[in-house]
Amino acid sequence: MLIKKSINMAYPKFVIKKSSNDKYYFNLHAVNSQIIATSEMYETKVGCKNGIQSVKSNAPNAEIDDQS
Repeated sequence: MLIKKSINMAYPKFVIKKSSNDKYYFNLHAVNSQIIATSEMYETKVGCKNGIQSVKSNAPNAEIDDQS
C-alpha cells in the first residue's frame, strides 16, 4: 500500500524534518499554521517520533516557569 504524504494537512500538527546534518527534528504548528515549537535534534526518526509522543503525553501537565 502506497502512503502519499499530504501537503495540505489540517492544523495543528507536528511536522518531522531532516536537517542538513542528517538529524531529525519536529516543528509543532498551531491552528493558524505558524510554528510554535521546534524540538531538539534526534539521531533517528524513531527518536524524533518518540519526542513527539512525549510532548503529546507530557505537555498537558507541564507547569509554567515564568523567569521574566
